[in-house]
Amino acid sequence: MTVDAVVEAGSWQPEDALRRLEVDETGLTGEQARERLGRYGPNAVSSHRARALSVLWHQLRSPLLGLLLLAALTSAFVGEATDAVIIGVIVSASIGLGFVNEYRAERAAQALHSQIRQLAVVVRDGRATQVSATELVPGDLVELAVGDIVPADLRLVSASSLECDESVLTGESLPVEKGIAAVPAGTALADLSGCALMGTVVHAGSGRGVVVVTGASTVFGRISAGLATQQTETEFQVGLRRFSMLLVYAAGALTGSIFVMNVVLQRPVLDALLFSLAIAVGITPQLLPAVVSTSLAAGSRRLAARKVLVKRLVCIEDLGDIDTLFTDKTGTLTQGRISFMRAQPDPAVPTDLLVRYGLLATSADLVDGHLVGGNPLDAALWESPATAAERAATTAVRRLSVVPFDHERRRTSVLVDLGDGIPLLLVKGAPEAVLERCLDVPEPARSALSAEFAAGNRVVAVATRSMPGAKNVEASDEHDLRFAGLLVFLDPPRPDAAAALDRLTALGVSVKIVTGDNATVAAKVCHDLGLPGARVLSGTDIDGLDDQALAAAVPGTTVFARVSPEQKARIVRVQRLSGGDVAFLGDGVNDALALHAADVGISVDSATDVAKDAADVILLEKSLDVLADGVAEGRRIFANTIKYVLMGTSSNFGNMFSAAGASLFLGFLPMLPSQVLLNNLLYDVSQLAIPTDNVDEEQLRRPSHWDIAFIRRFMLYFGPFSSVFDFATFGVMIWGFDAGPSLFRSGWFVESLATQTLIIFAIRTRRSPFFRSHPSLPLTLAALGVVTIGALLPGSPVASTLGFAPLPPPYFATLAAMVVAYIALVELAKRLFYRTTGPVAVPKVPTTARHQRRRAAQFSSPHHEPTTRRTRSRARTARISGDASASTPR
Repeated sequence: MTVDAVVEAGSWQPEDALRRLEVDETGLTGEQARERLGRYGPNAVSSHRARALSVLWHQLRSPLLGLLLLAALTSAFVGEATDAVIIGVIVSASIGLGFVNEYRAERAAQALHSQIRQLAVVVRDGRATQVSATELVPGDLVELAVGDIVPADLRLVSASSLECDESVLTGESLPVEKGIAAVPAGTALADLSGCALMGTVVHAGSGRGVVVVTGASTVFGRISAGLATQQTETEFQVGLRRFSMLLVYAAGALTGSIFVMNVVLQRPVLDALLFSLAIAVGITPQLLPAVVSTSLAAGSRRLAARKVLVKRLVCIEDLGDIDTLFTDKTGTLTQGRISFMRAQPDPAVPTDLLVRYGLLATSADLVDGHLVGGNPLDAALWESPATAAERAATTAVRRLSVVPFDHERRRTSVLVDLGDGIPLLLVKGAPEAVLERCLDVPEPARSALSAEFAAGNRVVAVATRSMPGAKNVEASDEHDLRFAGLLVFLDPPRPDAAAALDRLTALGVSVKIVTGDNATVAAKVCHDLGLPGARVLSGTDIDGLDDQALAAAVPGTTVFARVSPEQKARIVRVQRLSGGDVAFLGDGVNDALALHAADVGISVDSATDVAKDAADVILLEKSLDVLADGVAEGRRIFANTIKYVLMGTSSNFGNMFSAAGASLFLGFLPMLPSQVLLNNLLYDVSQLAIPTDNVDEEQLRRPSHWDIAFIRRFMLYFGPFSSVFDFATFGVMIWGFDAGPSLFRSGWFVESLATQTLIIFAIRTRRSPFFRSHPSLPLTLAALGVVTIGALLPGSPVASTLGFAPLPPPYFATLAAMVVAYIALVELAKRLFYRTTGPVAVPKVPTTARHQRRRAAQFSSPHHEPTTRRTRSRARTARISGDASASTPR
């Protein structure tokens, strides 16, 4: 079937839709579903796959590598075949190393995506069941509830107050009412009121639809196929790009000047060109992408083992940047295993009847004695042993009509027939939202409610109203209610919550609670866990503050209670104005706005589809301790990346500056182009072990960001120290050993490789002396191994091919003395540098500019700019679910 099929389906009557798709109200059988899945294929638009050719092209598209390959071909053309082969082998090895590591990172990302699934409730073999959305086929009957992302193009066959947010397709920010009435043939997509389309979000109500079109054949699939979805850059990627530009400028200045000087000195133009290009490559940390990819891939594996999944690997570093965390209460500070405690009925209502009302007042489906859907409070009431007798009594009660729960009304209404012929309206929800609709509430009931809140218990209120002759119920019928009683639930604090809060505090993360629950309940939980400064702001309080006043109030507030989805997003937005990085942890449809507004959106595997879709990070266990692991890992990865950057830029800059200077007074090139490239390749190979390195505890205590000014200062400060020892080596080789070109190049090759590799032990830590910080064993072995290989090369069988000559034994004693002196000098310089510079600056990118980069859509209000959100949403929902989940634009 094609997109035109859903347009045609809009003109069908519901019963015609079922007949045409060869299904009845009992749904497809399992055998039919399997046969159709084989015929139509998985219900997926696109997928995140590790593609070798794409990764290889990413390695080959470097302009510097292109120039080197051109130079190698030129060398071969003019008869310098040996140089051409050596350059080609070294360039190929560099490309190969980068390819292997980046491809492994892509495979890690693919593995993560395969663990993030979207589920759908379908009717098969006459019963409701949950299946992966990728397994949906034409003819499946799909149940829709608030917060669901519509998993395929559906023709609705039933709907109750159903509204869908269709901005993903139309750009319209207001939700669209849905029904089952047929529309004229040829009606525009935006007016298909009887259809629910893939990628749209259920804003309110509930419904059932039959799948008409799946996968790439849906409306959304057609749009995605023609839309080049560009992933937005994270702050980490922006920093990498700015750092790369710094290197481009430095390399351009050095290469251009070296080439001109060598031509003026009447050196062969080809030699001058090759040497200049080799210098450009030498100053560039070619394997920085590989080091970053290796770090992120290894970090993702460690986080996955700790039950943290990231949708994009670069989001790991963003997770480490956060300094403020807004989180809901249930399941993070509390156990999330809600249990029913007791019923407190009005004196005129029997206790068992109140419980029965509570069981019936749900929009969830009952299948074989179990609820499918519904909220945790419904599930707790249904599964409680204390309600077993009343559960049995509800099976004979017929539900006539339902108005599902939504976050504006905060209540559910159900019209039931108890068997006496007079339909009864049952309303259950947040006490404030229900009591305000009651004609009279006894004072003892209000006192009991206050006492339960003070004890930290969760409470829902139940009320009723007779509706003789009614067959349907609307939200407008929720008035003149009679108070029936209170249902009390317990959700105790998590045993590990206090320790997790202490860990986050030690990491410099301020934790704040944002909840739709009662303020007294939330404050009591915070007090029990020792969360400091439990100042409370309610949703009503927030409405009375402008953004400036709210921004001033946020730092001193611990609990934000009874807040709406829009208020949650507003709190997050104004906190970002402080310049810090903000994370939001939530799992409900009412959290989606805030998840989008945060720098890092965090959800859990059991969350609603729309919450998981809005999040950057998925926790397989809803625990602040797990989140603290993620924060620490993000900071560890960034710290190791910066080690490579600082060491590579400073030592490489010094060595290449030395090469530029030496070429002015020597009668020959100080190092052959192939030797420069080999030196750079060996050095980079040793640095591939950096992702395994240990990180000092003090580096994890606060977030760090890219600071290009700091990197530039570091490069210009420490680079000359390397040059001092390079020039000392020049003097030793010329005056001490009377070296010719081959011996000179051999001596400098070994010295430059040794100094720039071994300096990692001093630069990797701010501790002084450096041996107070212990490097990892792989890094130690890699550094020492590469230095050993470099020292052996001039005496190896391939020495003459590479242009080397054997070094005299006294040289190595001189080399050892210079390496020790170099590390000692750098250690002294490091003390002075950090004493004057202080901690690495944490630049605060203007919030609005940052978010234009960080998110293609900022869900900060219901009336956001539609085009931006539409672009993000199309790419977002392209990973509609399951094993074939697509990459997430972020």
